[in-house]
Amino acid sequence: MHVAVDLSLYPLTGEFVPPILDFIERLKGHPGLSVVTNSMSTQVSGDYELVFDALRAEIRASLTALHRAALVMKVLGGAG
Repeated sequence: MHVAVDLSLYPLTGEFVPPILDFIERLKGHPGLSVVTNSMSTQVSGDYELVFDALRAEIRASLTALHRAALVMKVLGGAG
């Protein structure tokens, strides 16, 4: 199944841009995913398993590094 996920990461720190850019670049490193950014969010699409395996890894890495952050995620199933 193909899915599209819209993500907005909000690091609760003074230096919020570098962690967001790092998160996006790590997502782009996962083969088989389409990663598109705009000024408000990042859209990740691809096979369900690939998308959620990548998100599980990269969200964990970001939350571990940041300690405090909010992540808003919207999922569209059957996209594509």
